[in-house]
Amino acid sequence: MPILYECEYRGRRYAGLGLPKPGEPVLLYPVSDGQVRAAVLAGRGLQALLQSVTSGRETVTVAGDDPEIHYLPPLLPSGSGNSLITGFMGTHRSKYPAPPAPDEEFRAPNWLIKGNGSWLETNGGPLNVTASAVALLEEPEVALVFVNDESGAPHYAGYTFANDLNDIGLHLQNPWGWTPYAKLCDTSMTPWLFLGEPPRTVTGQIIIERGGAAAWKGDFTCGADSIFQRVPDMVNHLFSFPGLRRAGLVSYVLLGSDKASWHAGFRIADGDRITFDLASHGVVLSNEVRYAPVVEATASAGFTAWGSSES
Repeated sequence: MPILYECEYRGRRYAGLGLPKPGEPVLLYPVSDGQVRAAVLAGRGLQALLQSVTSGRETVTVAGDDPEIHYLPPLLPSGSGNSLITGFMGTHRSKYPAPPAPDEEFRAPNWLIKGNGSWLETNGGPLNVTASAVALLEEPEVALVFVNDESGAPHYAGYTFANDLNDIGLHLQNPWGWTPYAKLCDTSMTPWLFLGEPPRTVTGQIIIERGGAAAWKGDFTCGADSIFQRVPDMVNHLFSFPGLRRAGLVSYVLLGSDKASWHAGFRIADGDRITFDLASHGVVLSNEVRYAPVVEATASAGFTAWGSSES
């Protein structure tokens, strides 16, 4: 399956094809911000999309591990907040008492806004969470990538993978009210845009390291075959809301996750490294968890001190 990615290198934006291989150079094609998104919206097919990125341009070849390469989440706009991370909850079949009947009526799963696309981290970046977190849970998920045209119609571009890190301990204290707080953890995403239909099956392993050694391991499966609902129904229902159909918006839609380390009794700590080895697709997503200190809001000049009881 063709794979497309974008990166920044020495102040310029580039695109590349395929998965970089360890120790081998990568061939980069200069692109402008929005060029790849425009090619997706043109809708002229896969070959036209690839040609629009690679033809008629001077290329640069650099080492794949060059520290000056900064890989970007797929189609991420630069200098703009016109991108959104959202996700579904409670989608996996393991969380339901029985498999769905072929003619079962669609019932939309819970959904939430995870954050602005500029909050995304890619491979190697830190995942910041509040130091007051109760109990963290990593979640390996398929992320569908959409971009809206000028009329607001969403166009599917492809898929990638994400870690929807969240505070499941806080969520369980008040599932009906505190889940949005629990989801205010950084999200990481692979930069590789797989140019195909949403995957039926994704398999891999979660490795959590502490002090440089593996502290917990577990296998995982995700993808359409693991989900109770039908993915097209989920997507069509989501984009029935006009708020998600703003012109030019890039949407990263997370399809949900199965049980993971927390359910096995493991507790993630500050400094742990979470790695998803997505063996079925030949990619790895690895990030270190960092606890950020709680910072209180303060008043700006000309206002009574924040929190003061003075009138």
